[in-house]
Amino acid sequence: MSTRIDRRFADLKERGKAGFVTFLTAGDPDLETSARLLEGLPAAGADVIELGMPFTDPMADGPAIQAASLRALEAGMTLAETLELVRRFRAKDADTPLVLMGYFNPIFHYGAERFLDDAVTAGVDGLIVVDLPAEEDEELCLPARAKGLNFIRLATPTTDAKRLPAVLANSSGFLYYVSITGITGAAAPVADVVGEAVSRIRAQTTLPIAVGFGIREPEAAAAIARAADGVVVGSALVDLVAQNREAGGDAVVDAVLAKTRALAEAVHAARD
Repeated sequence: MSTRIDRRFADLKERGKAGFVTFLTAGDPDLETSARLLEGLPAAGADVIELGMPFTDPMADGPAIQAASLRALEAGMTLAETLELVRRFRAKDADTPLVLMGYFNPIFHYGAERFLDDAVTAGVDGLIVVDLPAEEDEELCLPARAKGLNFIRLATPTTDAKRLPAVLANSSGFLYYVSITGITGAAAPVADVVGEAVSRIRAQTTLPIAVGFGIREPEAAAAIARAADGVVVGSALVDLVAQNREAGGDAVVDAVLAKTRALAEAVHAARD
């Protein structure tokens, strides 16, 4: 069954373009501003949206996204409200793929089967659950796929040839290649090194490969877009939420969408 994610990457491939994938944390800095950001991202150039599920202990994330989770939680954001945010987005946008990204603990407490049902009803297209390894596929991955959700795995520079097949086995939608070793936003990737890694992974899968972690500026995004099928930017956008939140929702929305437009233009023009 073809999903929105499958269709979006197929369309990008047909047009000879890399896709631009944005990450923001649900409810950061508050519910209404978050809803406005989501609504504005597609027109600003986002091809796929990753929406972070706020969690108290986001171990793979750097200070920017950790702080975003805490801001959202302090503003009262819950997993149920995250799904409601998706419903609001989907009522106005039937086409842009949306992926929930986060950790298993909130899903476990919500109830995995209930969460999957509610996610499908809300209009979620895929899941990235960073702390569920392939050995735990029966916990969430396989049930998610059975309900029509893509389950997106992460590969890293330390994912060797022996481990890669397990990572790929039940992955769908796209593969998220973490371009650096460490936490989000910590360092900048080297395009040539990323290109070599992407080529190595392509030999093992037909899935689109999106590259993220450490990409902050249009020039760097364009360099990655020449090798990868998608470019993911999160911390650079989340930082703008933090920097502008005291000035109010309009300032946050304007800053984030302006940065999104600049990055998206660079990614989409990278192969011209």
